[in-house]
Amino acid sequence: MGAPTKDVTSEIAEEHLNELGRLTDTAGALVVGDLRQRLDRPHPKYYIGEGKVAELKEVVKANRANLVIFDEELSPAQGKNLEEALGTRVMDRAELILDIFATRARSAESQMQVELAQLEYMLPRLKRMWTHLSRIRGGIGLRGPGETQLETDRRLITRRIQDLREKLETVVRRRETQRKSRASEFTVALVGYTNAGKSSVLSALSGSPLFVEDRLFATLDPSTRSVELAPNQRVLVTDTVGFIRKLPHQLVASFRSTLEEATTADVLLHVIDASHPGWLEQKEVVEEVLAELGLADRPVILVFNKVDRLTHGEEQEFRARVAALFDQRAIYTSALETGGLEELRSLLLDELHEQRPELHLVIPASDGVAIASVYRDGEVLSRADRDARVDLIARLPRPALGRLQQRTGVEVYGPE
Repeated sequence: MGAPTKDVTSEIAEEHLNELGRLTDTAGALVVGDLRQRLDRPHPKYYIGEGKVAELKEVVKANRANLVIFDEELSPAQGKNLEEALGTRVMDRAELILDIFATRARSAESQMQVELAQLEYMLPRLKRMWTHLSRIRGGIGLRGPGETQLETDRRLITRRIQDLREKLETVVRRRETQRKSRASEFTVALVGYTNAGKSSVLSALSGSPLFVEDRLFATLDPSTRSVELAPNQRVLVTDTVGFIRKLPHQLVASFRSTLEEATTADVLLHVIDASHPGWLEQKEVVEEVLAELGLADRPVILVFNKVDRLTHGEEQEFRARVAALFDQRAIYTSALETGGLEELRSLLLDELHEQRPELHLVIPASDGVAIASVYRDGEVLSRADRDARVDLIARLPRPALGRLQQRTGVEVYGPE
């Protein structure tokens, strides 16, 4: 397993290799060895140096390995040259993650998203992946230069990519319709590094069982559950796909429709594994992907999970470090301990009251547009029709409240 490192400490390089090993295990392969090299810049032909290629070939031979996985993304030419030099199959981190996603996708939507990402990754690498496709077809009517099988497959893949994009656009429109039907609900999205415990948090919050496994990318399909925070006060919480270091850009793009659940959420819960030695780097990776998705300005609460794995002293030191590093809101949870999520429940309830305050609205009975907007944008708790006016007790998002206050004749009593 090749993993060249650049401008990183030996501890970080070790952590990166460990993560690559866990990805390999998730994909169903057995790690039999590893190799690393510090480089000022990648070798144009092999990514690693030629001497290191010779060393790697000996490692492959000694361990009778049939697959070499690089932690860095290889160009199509580098992958082809390495396979010829090593005499065995070579993958990079991006291809490995794509392979894992392909085996973990369950819903029709996620399967289309993964297929799209794989085809976009495969297209520039066809010559290496399918060397037999360069043969020229012959025969009557096909003499002359003709069209190579490689060109045919490129055209077919391009057509399939376009077809998948159109189907996913249909899914996006359907999701938008579904989100509009939930506009009155207070929504929360769980985001975070893979295996940070998002599914465990959602399962414990909702009391609804979800598939949980101590492996990277245990779940790909988003799950939404209703969580009751207090009597008659509930929120919808969605668990999104986990992020990872060097997530292939094809996957970020193709899973954009799934991650759009986070773009419309009232608040994001960034779940972080407090027991992981590389939690700080993982936090930065998630923030980079959120920024790429245009979510950098969304309200975010840091949820440091798995504190049950820390001793009391370690937890106190950890809290002090977090307080010194960040001015973001942060809480500490355990999805496994009884009462380990009560602080999170309380904070979500406060957030619900802050963003969706309970109001007393007095609206002229003739203003059907205003009344309809309250039902469309908010949650109506009670209604009383009195002669020429309608009295409503409702929770409204502050933008909707602002629009309502501009209408003549509408009276609002409650938080400003």
